[in-house]
Amino acid sequence: MPRINIDGAQNVEISKKIPCEKPALEQLEIMEAYTQAYKDHMHDDKAIREAACLKTIFPTLFRSIEEDDLIAGRLDFLPIGFGAVTSIGGVGHYCVFHKLRAFKDELPEEEHARVDALYDFWQEHDVKSIYCQDVLNDTTTGRFIDCRYPFMATVRLSGMMLNYKKLVTVGVDGLIDEIRTEKENDFLKGTLEALDLFKDVIRNEIVLVNEAKQKASSQKRIEELEQMESDLEYILDHKPATFRQALQLVWLYALCAGCINYGRLDIVLGPFLKQDLENGTITDQQAYDVIRSLWKLIENRRTTVNGRIIVGGQGRDDIEACDTFTKLCLRVCKDTRYVEPQFTLRFDTATDPEIMDMAYECIASGATYPTLYNDDVNVPAVEHAMRLDRKRAEQYIPFGCGEFVIQGKSVGTPNTLLNMVKILQMVLNHGVDPMDGIYKAGPVQLKNIEEYKTFDEFYDAYKQLLDYYFELSVQAQQHSYEVMNKEVSFLFSSILMDDCIGRRKALLDGGVEILGGTNETYGNINASDALYTIKKLVFDEKKYTLKELNDAALANFVGYEKLHKEIMDLPKYGNDETECDDLANDLYEYTAKGIRQKGIDHGMGYYLIVISNNQTNTDWGHETDASLDGRKRGVYMNPANNPQGGNSKNGPTAVLKSLSRFDAKYHGGSVQNMKFTPRMMHEDKEKVKALFRTYFKNGGCQLMVTVVDHGILEDAQKHPENYPDLIVRVAGYSAVFVNLTPDVQEELLSRTLYD
Repeated sequence: MPRINIDGAQNVEISKKIPCEKPALEQLEIMEAYTQAYKDHMHDDKAIREAACLKTIFPTLFRSIEEDDLIAGRLDFLPIGFGAVTSIGGVGHYCVFHKLRAFKDELPEEEHARVDALYDFWQEHDVKSIYCQDVLNDTTTGRFIDCRYPFMATVRLSGMMLNYKKLVTVGVDGLIDEIRTEKENDFLKGTLEALDLFKDVIRNEIVLVNEAKQKASSQKRIEELEQMESDLEYILDHKPATFRQALQLVWLYALCAGCINYGRLDIVLGPFLKQDLENGTITDQQAYDVIRSLWKLIENRRTTVNGRIIVGGQGRDDIEACDTFTKLCLRVCKDTRYVEPQFTLRFDTATDPEIMDMAYECIASGATYPTLYNDDVNVPAVEHAMRLDRKRAEQYIPFGCGEFVIQGKSVGTPNTLLNMVKILQMVLNHGVDPMDGIYKAGPVQLKNIEEYKTFDEFYDAYKQLLDYYFELSVQAQQHSYEVMNKEVSFLFSSILMDDCIGRRKALLDGGVEILGGTNETYGNINASDALYTIKKLVFDEKKYTLKELNDAALANFVGYEKLHKEIMDLPKYGNDETECDDLANDLYEYTAKGIRQKGIDHGMGYYLIVISNNQTNTDWGHETDASLDGRKRGVYMNPANNPQGGNSKNGPTAVLKSLSRFDAKYHGGSVQNMKFTPRMMHEDKEKVKALFRTYFKNGGCQLMVTVVDHGILEDAQKHPENYPDLIVRVAGYSAVFVNLTPDVQEELLSRTLYD
């Protein structure tokens, strides 16, 4: 089989990356040094090889301290290096091939051959490339983000939420002492080398702080840098004693680990903050300023769909300390209005009303944050879905576009994605995807369209084909772990995942307590609304044959305008229409339970669907033929768990009632997006609050809100220069509206705006 070239975009990038600080030739030398270290240790244990490679990029790639930084630590990444996710570089030993090709343009022509040599070498050794050779094919399985396929698979270690509580409790030396008490093996040798390297990173930051002092513009700035230097010197050899020191340690470690989500920082940092405020080590304003600096550092990483900071909820020991941190974060969030971090509030009926009011005001201001997660629903749901006890379930954390993971205890990376609409269309067309005419049903025996005599018979055929794709997905998910584990140890992440040190194993090598995963589903509501069309018009009312409906879709409804109007006039999910919503729920439960059972059957800790959205609903819609919910060829699919744009006609209460019907105990995260006008959020504040409370009381698990005026988004399309800071909620992430592509902007405009 010819080698599959994975050159090309490998993730959605909305925010413009900050260019590397180093000149191009120096960047090339670093990438060559990394590659040489890999070659020199090609036949060594993966942990030893990883440590050697890390030494070529750390601390070399750390950037200068900027003028308003109150925390040290800015990190560049190159087209070749080491990472965990594609948002900042790539996975394991990575090469981002299209970025490496583009990098040639920054060099003199006589240096191009050096880049070509790197390109050729990493074709064989890039972790993602290795995975793709094993998994991708010409029919069923494409790589993320190749949307011609009904199923996409990728390799990444997304959503790692490390045990930062342990880090700040014992410090770097405490971690080293713990490792040295275990019987040595290559993995533990690698972890010790990583922690020695981490100390070098701290020392390097001290050097960078001193360089910044030479350029300081005021005495105040010198004092800030001296505080920073003092904190770095302290955490080099001691566990942190103050809020600033604890935050500094967490931030630098996250950078080295390549982790772009930060977990329950109120639990980690709240006690330090409370202590410092009580003894006068820090003032409320100083703490605010430090947190605001963290917000900017996270924004500057520009990871698009990540940067999660979670506060609130069940499973916290010192609630007063945690809430103190939470309130400061809410103030910062409202004032900064960045697209990252993805600030997230977990809450329940016991949450401080002041925090709920602050959260509402933050959302009403147009910040799009915090995203709201209902612990009264989610904690028991996680207990069931992940088969955990209550105490562990209380430590669930959403990341990325809404997936759940357990901090310090589980891997839950979403490495598989299903297009529910394409799979339905293949049933209608005897296994052929009508978008490109390719057969994609594998060994599943499907009938000709005229042979289906009842709706249940047709629906069962759809479920049979779904089952086949469920099996493909769990195998692809497991193989992603096998490939990553063969190549790398993820040393920094392994050190702060519970059990890895005690088991003397890397996190994917049997070290992590719970090896789980998630499957992102798309077009689920388009599919259920299409099923409803089939049920009503073909089998209940017998107005049309199934072939007549399919012929209309194949023609993109051209010449079938009357039929298309009939389809559009049918009840649609999102309007509190019982029969329509029940069918959506039935498809949801079949998919969610089926994926979950596949995980159990294959011995995974959990494998769950996440009803997600990250622009893929738009990208996949471009490569998906017209569907029988009335959606036309190439049009975006519905966003996450929400109705297709324009189909919500009965007001926000009806939408929320439809959304709350999906039982959260079967999924691993679900995204609910709504748009309200500022008038409604302010003048009808108490009504909106009551609406939210009723939704959550009735089983609503999560909510994300965009607040925008009528006509603003349309005007921003025409005059983007006037709206550089207009923030919108795309799905599991926020973005500056004018930075989105026109097709994604159109999908956002299609969503109902409530006033």
